[in-house]
Amino acid sequence: MRILLVEDERKVASFIARALRENTYAVDVAETGEKALELGTDVPYDAILLDVRLPGLSGIEVCRELRQRGIESPVLMLTTYVDPFAFGKIG
Repeated sequence: MRILLVEDERKVASFIARALRENTYAVDVAETGEKALELGTDVPYDAILLDVRLPGLSGIEVCRELRQRGIESPVLMLTTYVDPFAFGKIG
């Protein structure tokens, strides 16, 4: 299974990529939305792990553009963003 990991924080990307590779996945890493569009269009991926908050093109914009280009790979959106006011609403 080939996965595209789109993450701009190198330590996070390295951690996730290593874990996936240890579990026999082939992983390509893109650090920008622009690179994600290039790879996502040129290489057939079984899945895309996509950070929501990227510099330049956001993960949402990347996902939208890939779909417009006919790329139908499943996409899992990742984020470390936390709304501090959301915790009071949970539970």
